[in-house]
Amino acid sequence: MSEEKSAYRQVFKATSLFGGVQVFQILISLVRSKVIAVLLGPFGMGIAALLNATINVISSFTNFGLEISAVKDVSEAKAGHNETKIAHTIAVVRRLVWITGLLGMLLTIVLSPWLSQFTFETDDYTWWFVWVSVALLFKQLTAANMVILQGLRKLKHLAKANVLGSFIGLLITVPLYYYFGIDAIVPAIIITFLLSYLWSRYFAQKAKITPFKTTTKTAFVEGKAMIRLGVMLSISGLLVVVSNYVLQIFIRYIGGEAQVGLYAAGFVIINTYVGMVFKAMATDYYPRLAAVANDIIKVRETVLHQAYIAVLIITPIIILFLIFAEFIIQLLYSSKFLPIVGFLVWAIMSTLFKAVSFSMGYIFIAKGDSKIFMKTSVLFNILLLSSSMFGYYLGGLTGLGIGFLSYYILHFILVSTITKLTYNFYFPTTFYLLFIGCIVMVGTAFGVYQLVDSLLWKYIILALILIIAVGGSFKLLDKKLDFRDSIKNFRK
Repeated sequence: MSEEKSAYRQVFKATSLFGGVQVFQILISLVRSKVIAVLLGPFGMGIAALLNATINVISSFTNFGLEISAVKDVSEAKAGHNETKIAHTIAVVRRLVWITGLLGMLLTIVLSPWLSQFTFETDDYTWWFVWVSVALLFKQLTAANMVILQGLRKLKHLAKANVLGSFIGLLITVPLYYYFGIDAIVPAIIITFLLSYLWSRYFAQKAKITPFKTTTKTAFVEGKAMIRLGVMLSISGLLVVVSNYVLQIFIRYIGGEAQVGLYAAGFVIINTYVGMVFKAMATDYYPRLAAVANDIIKVRETVLHQAYIAVLIITPIIILFLIFAEFIIQLLYSSKFLPIVGFLVWAIMSTLFKAVSFSMGYIFIAKGDSKIFMKTSVLFNILLLSSSMFGYYLGGLTGLGIGFLSYYILHFILVSTITKLTYNFYFPTTFYLLFIGCIVMVGTAFGVYQLVDSLLWKYIILALILIIAVGGSFKLLDKKLDFRDSIKNFRK
């Protein structure tokens, strides 16, 4: 098998594997939410949501982004094939994560009276926050094990750790909610994070890392670059949260609370259900790119492989979504949410451009270029917020979808320009021809969806376009992956 074909297979295999993991975790999340809603009611569900939100907020402020930045260092150590360097890097990561985990835990305990008052307007939940701090520690320690598995590219172990932690946690916590009701919320949260930690620890130990001791002082000295990049990543994540918050306030001011609810529902579909493709890609792609970040030839090859697979997977998904948009909305929510159709059919097309700019954007993180990453994060968040607000002001939810699409087209152009000027990165002409072909196909499907009045003819034509898209994607993927050879090997 050629090296290029092997690389494409690795990308496709990882995307398929973690796409399945994302689907499984979404299903578990839906079941958990349903169980809490039925057994605890809106009041109990609200308490659980607020406690989990608190854990996530404090964690984002105290973990210094190590769950992402540390992957780069572990990947680079693995690429050097130096067992001592790998063990040393992992020891530094573990020590730093213990420190950040304890920091988050202590901060939660100290702030517990204030958190109770601020969150629930009463002191009655102070001890709940004290106990929840234990879950926050387990969350941070789990992140360290996931960093190790991702950085060393132990993909099967990483997938199993994700799935088993979520699934066993669900099996244990459901009886707790059934027998103890609201009193089971805090124990259930702690047990869920504890099980995630234990499973991740179990699979991380299977990596058979050479034991290596390090001091706190050494960890801070040698992890300085890791922490610096991580802090920038944390700030970037905070900018996203703030931008989304400001946009929701703007929507409420212009259109009211119901419009905010509709936007939130649409955003979940785009960001969670379609976004799982991007999460699946990032799990394997980021460490692979980080391992070759200093070789621009290999960077071009790695990004090309990722972008090529991404656009061929995303294109049929977009067309499929255009066909079943209304059905999907009613399946996930209800007919009351059908006003978000206009937003979604415009916004879904932005994912095609996002697939390519996403692939290029990871170059900033893989190279550890915190200055450019921070500057572009600020710029892109301002542009996204501006285009979204402007679109909503002019055209409501549909205008908001147009704003999303406009932003990601601009994002693609800017990322292409920045990576070309800064790192001399570019795609070959053959990729751009493929990308343009996918844009034309998606654009044609969208045109049919919008302009053909007859429902029968609309769905007949869209079905034909979908068949062409699926057939074309399969043929091009087969050319790179050789599915027939894979089937023969599987049968043998």
